[in-house]
Amino acid sequence: MMTKQDHIAHWVDTADKDWKAVKGLFETRNYVQALFWAHLVLEKLLKAHWIKDNTGNTPPKIHHLMKLATQTTLTFTDEELLFLAKMNDLQLEGRYPDYIKNIYKIYKQKETTLLLKEADKIRKCILKKLQ
Repeated sequence: MMTKQDHIAHWVDTADKDWKAVKGLFETRNYVQALFWAHLVLEKLLKAHWIKDNTGNTPPKIHHLMKLATQTTLTFTDEELLFLAKMNDLQLEGRYPDYIKNIYKIYKQKETTLLLKEADKIRKCILKKLQ
């Protein structure tokens, strides 16, 4: 039987593997996909923190970063909350063909670099607070 720490480690380990995928996608100029996976990384780390902060070991099966964040003890600045909302929009828009054409036009190297830097900052902050 998995312990609470095992469950947390699962989410952290898979987020780490996914972050490596984000870097690979960025390097191959798959910017929209890199952002989609960056959202997934943040989601998994928030789910790890959800497990840390709650009695259960199964986080809610949702993808909404801000909802997950509110179910933890983590605190975010207003800027960070706006960023999480933006990442959440990218995750949703990245799934549907009528939106994806627009985000391919918007998210080129420069725009993606800025978002991934912020995602990495939040990723590291969440990891630090999991220790």
